[in-house]
Amino acid sequence: MKFLISMHINPAVLDALTDEEKAAIGDGHGRFIEALKKSGELILTQALVDPSQAAVVSVRNGQPVVTDGPFLESKEYLGGFYLVDCENKERAIELAAQIPDTAIEGLGVEVRQVMFSDGQLEA
Repeated sequence: MKFLISMHINPAVLDALTDEEKAAIGDGHGRFIEALKKSGELILTQALVDPSQAAVVSVRNGQPVVTDGPFLESKEYLGGFYLVDCENKERAIELAAQIPDTAIEGLGVEVRQVMFSDGQLEA
């Protein structure tokens, strides 16, 4: 079963961390990635730039309209994700609990099962 483990970032929370705490998060993600590779459960992981660097695209009267910045005003934004293939939701939650962000109040980690990929419904 495939699961998306998404990490939601609150910039105010990150800004309040010390350099050592930020480094510990990075090191923790490195260890987590290596463990997922070793177990064979990692499909893909990606980190995303700050939403201030995003572009919002919509189509109006058949023409694309592009604006800068995030679509929604929010104190939190999607910071990155892990796509994993594991036995069940309980295992996905067990994996998510190993992400260092889960130990920091104000940062969120969400687990969602993949419904379909490449046009095929997941079993």
